[in-house]
Amino acid sequence: MKPIVTLTVNPALDAACVADEVVPMRKVRTRDERYDAGGGGINVARMIRELGGQAVAFYLAGGITGETLGGLIERDGLAAVRVPIAGDTRVSHTVYETSTGHEFRFTPEGPEVTEAEWHNCLEVLSVVDGDWFVASGSLARGLPADFYARICGMMRERGARVAIDSSGAALHHALRAGVHLVKPSKRELENLLGRKAVTPVDEEALAREVVDSGRAEIVALTLGEKGAVLASRDRVLRLASPKVETRSAVGAGDAFLGALVWALAIGRELGEAFAYGIAAGAATAMAPTTEHGRKADIERLVAAIRA
Repeated sequence: MKPIVTLTVNPALDAACVADEVVPMRKVRTRDERYDAGGGGINVARMIRELGGQAVAFYLAGGITGETLGGLIERDGLAAVRVPIAGDTRVSHTVYETSTGHEFRFTPEGPEVTEAEWHNCLEVLSVVDGDWFVASGSLARGLPADFYARICGMMRERGARVAIDSSGAALHHALRAGVHLVKPSKRELENLLGRKAVTPVDEEALAREVVDSGRAEIVALTLGEKGAVLASRDRVLRLASPKVETRSAVGAGDAFLGALVWALAIGRELGEAFAYGIAAGAATAMAPTTEHGRKADIERLVAAIRA
C-alpha cells in the first residue's frame, strides 16, 4: 500500500501552555509549555501514523520558525517533504486557563507565498504518486483561490482519491473540480450552499446535496460535540460523539479526517471508517492543548461506538 500524501500550505509552529488566570494588562505566568508541528495536513499525517498507517506530509515553510517546524516534524518521526518559501512560518498560541476551563487560541495569518513559490509547489507535487491525497487547512496568503482545485485535478488524473478540508473560496473551487471526500464543518457547509441547517434533517439534506451534485462522493459533516453526519450515494449515517472530558479542541477535526481516510485506505467499510473518525476526534479532544489522540483511546472509543 502506498503512503497517504498530505499537503499543508499554511502550517504553524503550535505553542501551548497552561495559566491559572488570563488577566489583561498583567503579566500572565504560564507553565507546562509545549511545542508541536501544526497545520491541517501535518495533523492528519500524525494521526495516520498513530494508527499504524504510512503518510508523507508535504508542507510549505520558511524562516527560522520554518526550521523549527521541520525539527519538530523530525522529532515526531513523520515522513515529510518541505517546500521552501521566503516568509516566516507562523506561530500559533494556545493558553488553557485552569480557573475557568476556557481555552484561548491565537492564530496569525501566516506568511505570503509568492507566485514563483506556489508554482514550485505545484511542480513538486506533479511527481507525487499515491492512492490517497489529503489537502487540509486554510490557504496561505498569495495563493490563488483555485490552488487546491488545480491540485485536485492533477491528483485525480493519476487515479488518486482526493480528500479536502478547507473553507470559503478554496473549498468552493475544489468541489467544482470534484473530490472523493470533503470534511466541512456545519458553518462551512452552510456558507458554501447559502442556507442554514436548523434541524438534523436539514444537516443531512445539505450533506446529501453535495453528493447528489457530483462535487464529492462522500461528505463528512462534522458537528463538534454533537458528532457528525456522513453522506454517500448509498446512505446517510449519523454518529454522536462519545461522552468524554474535553480538554482541548485543537486538532480534533484533523484527527477525525486522518482516521477516516486511514480506515478507508486500508479497506474498512464506510460505517466502520466513520466510527474511527468519530473516535479519533473525541480522543484528541480528551488530550491536553496540542496533543493528539492515542491509538489505545481510539480503539476503546471505537468499541464503545460499535456497542
